[in-house]
Amino acid sequence: MIDIKVRIKGLPTSSGVYLYKDAAGAVIYVGKAVNIRKRVESYFRKDTGSLKTDFLVSHIADIDTIQTASEAEALILEASLIKQYQPKYNVELKDGKTYPYIQITKDQFPLVSVIRFNARKHKDIKADLYGPYVNPTLIREALQIIRKIFPFRTCEPFAHKLCLYYDLGLCQGPCEDKTTKEDYQRNIRSIKFILDGRKDDLYRNLHLEMEILSRQKNFEGAARLRDQIRAIGALYSGTGDINYFKEAEQLQRAIGLERAPVRIECFDISNIMGNQSVGSMVSFLNGKPDKNNYRRFRIKTVKGIDDFQMIAEIVRRRYTRLQKEGLSFPDLVVIDGGKGQLGAAIKELKKLNLSLRLISLAKREEEIFAPGKRNPIKLSHDSLGLKLLMRVRDEAHRFGLKYHTLLRAQKFLGGEK
Repeated sequence: MIDIKVRIKGLPTSSGVYLYKDAAGAVIYVGKAVNIRKRVESYFRKDTGSLKTDFLVSHIADIDTIQTASEAEALILEASLIKQYQPKYNVELKDGKTYPYIQITKDQFPLVSVIRFNARKHKDIKADLYGPYVNPTLIREALQIIRKIFPFRTCEPFAHKLCLYYDLGLCQGPCEDKTTKEDYQRNIRSIKFILDGRKDDLYRNLHLEMEILSRQKNFEGAARLRDQIRAIGALYSGTGDINYFKEAEQLQRAIGLERAPVRIECFDISNIMGNQSVGSMVSFLNGKPDKNNYRRFRIKTVKGIDDFQMIAEIVRRRYTRLQKEGLSFPDLVVIDGGKGQLGAAIKELKKLNLSLRLISLAKREEEIFAPGKRNPIKLSHDSLGLKLLMRVRDEAHRFGLKYHTLLRAQKFLGGEK
């Protein structure tokens, strides 16, 4: 039986969706949060003051999470997962209030918008409705995310000339016949799949259409569908930045990861002739610096110039602490250096009985070294995957150098004891 308290300590602190499961493995509740760990912790406080919450908690045997790049994306996922699993403890909003819904009209070129709807008052509405949603601001932000992938019109009444949204790529321009009814309806169908939680059907349809366009040598159309598939992958994996998803996907293929990395941690050493040696570690989440999880280390066990042992020390200290605190580990660990630095880090992880994915990046030729590979992995300098690694490595170097400079200044001013 899983220890729930330990499980909670290892939950991410980013935005996303959490799924509570019972002893049989069934999903019994789905929720979203800006900070997943903090939100889940609130359920397990003794003074919740809610019998309903206490009853739910008594049936929780396990917790799954999906990280997202924003709360709005978490809202999309939450709604789709509720439709998919029909969790026992997700209570529908059934009072007489008017809540925000997404409406998709039944026009030839459907309008997609957020409306206030009350089932008792609006019985004859001619539109497909999705909701209700409690937070109107979030659902509008969620629609903006979807619209970047699958453009749609929001004009009411139907416009007769192109507007700014067409120039921004957020509308296909049906008002001036810039798209066909079939292409527009294809986007609408994909939007409905997202809102219905039918992710597998969405992927299946897009892949099938892409193959058809490729066979027809309509490579421009096939490329557009490929980008949509990648964008949907970014949405569902929590990597909301589509550019980052492309980088991470390429890096995944290049170094043989099981999935595109969401969290990457990178280690670097800074010293001058062995003096004032410090280590730095930066953390990137979905391709962006997660500065709350940056760490800096004053080297304690190594004297003189020995980058290998310094790397070993900071790797050991970082992951020993994560083990003790029951926190989650990164998807990929990057070491600034070559084979020697990589080997030192590998030995420390083995001592800790950890099997993290680990690589090193050597500055001179930007070569990637991986465990078990005799020769380095060489990516072209315009490779998106390499650019991602270089961005993470350069940030680790900048952060470490800043700390090193601070300590030197303190020593010069007599502030170091």
